[in-house]
Amino acid sequence: QVQLVESGGGLVQTGGSLRLSCAASGRTLYPMAWFRQAPGKEREFVAGISRAGSRINYADSVKDRFTISRDNSKNSVYLQMNSLKPEDTAIYYCAAAYASGDYTSEALYNYWGQGTQVTVSS
Repeated sequence: QVQLVESGGGLVQTGGSLRLSCAASGRTLYPMAWFRQAPGKEREFVAGISRAGSRINYADSVKDRFTISRDNSKNSVYLQMNSLKPEDTAIYYCAAAYASGDYTSEALYNYWGQGTQVTVSS
C-alpha cells in the first residue's frame, strides 16, 4: 500500500514563497503531481513530473512562479511556490501514478495525499 504525506503548507503574504513536500511510502512511483482545490471550486492540475524528471508540465496559471522537482532516493516530490497570489489559496494535494499518461488528468493517478492548506493573504 502506498501512502503520500504532504507538508509545508501555511499562511503567507502576497509575493511570498512556500515549499511543499510530499513523501511516498512503498514502491517507487512514476509520474507524480500536485493538484489544488480552492473553496467552492473543482480540483485542478498544478504541476506534474515524470519519474526521471525529464518531462514536466505546469498549469498556465503557475508557470514561471512554481517549480516542481523530485528526489527518487527519498521517494519525494516538491513544489517550490514563489510570487504567491491570493488566488493560489487552496488545499494542495500530492498525487502519484503507476504509469505515464496525461499528467493533467486526475484519472491518471492511483494515490492521493490528504492535502495541505496554503493560504495567501492580500
